[in-house]
Amino acid sequence: MSTAASGKNGTWRNWGGNVTARPAREVTPASVDELAAAVRKAAEDGLKVKAVGTGHSFTSIAATDGVLIRPQLLTGIRNIDRDAMTVTVEAGTPLKRLNMALAREGLSLTNMGDIMEQTVSGATSTGTHGTGRESGSIAAQIRGLELVPADGSVLSCSEKENPEVFAAARIGLGALGIVTAITFAVEPIFLLTAREEPMSFDKVTSTFDELWAENEHFEFYWFPHTGSTNTKRNNRSAGPEQPVPQLKGWIEDEFLSNGVFQVAQWVGRAAPGTIPSIARISSKALSARTYTDIPYKVFTSPRRVRFVEMEYAVPREAVVETLRELKAAVDRSGLRVSFPVEVRTAPADDITLSTASGRDSAYIAVHMVKGTPYQAYFTAAERIFTAHEGRPHWGKVHTRDAEYFHGVYPRFGEFTALRDRLDPDRRFQNDYLRRVLGP
Repeated sequence: MSTAASGKNGTWRNWGGNVTARPAREVTPASVDELAAAVRKAAEDGLKVKAVGTGHSFTSIAATDGVLIRPQLLTGIRNIDRDAMTVTVEAGTPLKRLNMALAREGLSLTNMGDIMEQTVSGATSTGTHGTGRESGSIAAQIRGLELVPADGSVLSCSEKENPEVFAAARIGLGALGIVTAITFAVEPIFLLTAREEPMSFDKVTSTFDELWAENEHFEFYWFPHTGSTNTKRNNRSAGPEQPVPQLKGWIEDEFLSNGVFQVAQWVGRAAPGTIPSIARISSKALSARTYTDIPYKVFTSPRRVRFVEMEYAVPREAVVETLRELKAAVDRSGLRVSFPVEVRTAPADDITLSTASGRDSAYIAVHMVKGTPYQAYFTAAERIFTAHEGRPHWGKVHTRDAEYFHGVYPRFGEFTALRDRLDPDRRFQNDYLRRVLGP
């Protein structure tokens, strides 16, 4: 099954199925010049412009009734610089293709998220991240980028070239222009040993600081209606490579994590009263395991069950309290939550509107299976997250607006001033950006 967003009868639909749009026209440029020309032509026709990747955002960040630019012909590696240890890649390249191509070259990104279906520009523009004690989001690994702003020119940005644009455009929300190429820092490929094991909610929360400090990459999933979590620690390893055996991997990653989980979601949807029992069984289904492999095979995993998601970054020191409040809210609410809650971390970075901008952060993500009512659960969760000055992921469901962001992002005004300069006529505007950045 394709994870790309689908379109029928001129309607564009995102991966989660919760956002649709009817663009006036779609353009699939085969070069940066063609893309720049499409931006200029849209201006002549008085149309807004948005670029869209695989549609993995749950917000309407890429939706437009104007010109929809699809970058799938802008793919592949432009250049590998082994002296600088960077790779420059076209914006429409899926992360999966980048990871596999880098591995063939004996190279790797330092950190990545838990899926790799998205395009590099879509993932970075919305602040997609994995988990890391010292290594940040995918955007934090950017060393340069190429951008087509509203005037249809082509702008190169790095710490030395247009540094004020570089500071913001690494996570630009599609508001500053269309990213056409990205230069990432890379390193020689390495091995990671993953240690996955169940742990009680009380133990993981009471020892969270130690678990975070002792591991390069720590994350866990809590199963609502239970006191159980599944933890995952990824650390660099001298080897040898010991991947998950193929059959065992299929049983654990495909059959249990996707197949049986999908059936459990169907049952839970049909009979919500069964969800707490299903959650208890699900939390015990995956046993402890340890394996060693190259980074993208450890960091990422297939996600075939479609869902809708909300995720907030809170200050790292507030994560345990926030999570305990969320558990208490679910326990007393009568809500039936069939999807685990994911908890990850990131170090502070210097990107203007990064969810980790200027502060060490922890991420708490809540999910509901596609097609089930999620509003009551997400509203309760959001109330808790915002009480801790949470910053929502730009590509995931939230109800915050520019006024709120002004309070939680010290450099918010810096971003909007740059937008005024690069897109004075709001060529890249849509309803979502009007809400989160102001008119």
